[in-house]
Amino acid sequence: MDVRRAAQRYPGGDPATGIESSHAFSFGPHYDPGNLRFGAVIACNEERLAPGAGFDEHPHSHTEIVTWVVEGELTHRDSAGHETVVRHGDVQRLSSAGGVRHVERNDGPGPLTFVQMWLAPARPGGDPSYDIVRGIADSTPYAVPEAAAMLHVRRLGAGERTAVPDGAYVYVHVVRGDVRVDGVELGPGDSARITDAKDLEVSGITETELLLWEMAG
Repeated sequence: MDVRRAAQRYPGGDPATGIESSHAFSFGPHYDPGNLRFGAVIACNEERLAPGAGFDEHPHSHTEIVTWVVEGELTHRDSAGHETVVRHGDVQRLSSAGGVRHVERNDGPGPLTFVQMWLAPARPGGDPSYDIVRGIADSTPYAVPEAAAMLHVRRLGAGERTAVPDGAYVYVHVVRGDVRVDGVELGPGDSARITDAKDLEVSGITETELLLWEMAG
């Protein structure tokens, strides 16, 4: 298990325009050849947008983009004609495939925080697609078959436990609260990269929310 702390993330964004980013993997100008990916995950970005701030239209290709809103409202528009507002509890996925452009903004009245995870597909190309699940229930898996990956959203109270999925690669990201994974304490923004996970548990130290990626080899 390789633990990465929130303080180890690369800072990014443009604070002068209301955008603050932190990157768990090599990203943009922050190139680290030893931290390019884990399993299918190639990015796990925490984004904070002030009201009115956002990312203007920009392209993506050959990437599965999954977004989890922590607080606030995220407005999404893309070149395939989708326009949605994403809130806490919703799982949004943009499959950029052969190419798509999109806009992400905070058009709400308050601050916006979201976690965006990029996964590499097993095969490049294809047609872009969009999906959103409103208010996903706790423990309900969300499949991203293009990347041979499954997302598990878990919410634990203090003292509650849940199994870590067995898998070749498991990526654990703590959204909020404090947990213990295989005896190691993790806090908000911390992550654990687990190879060949088997018979492991996560226990809540406080009320917590976790994103766990189960990935094939």
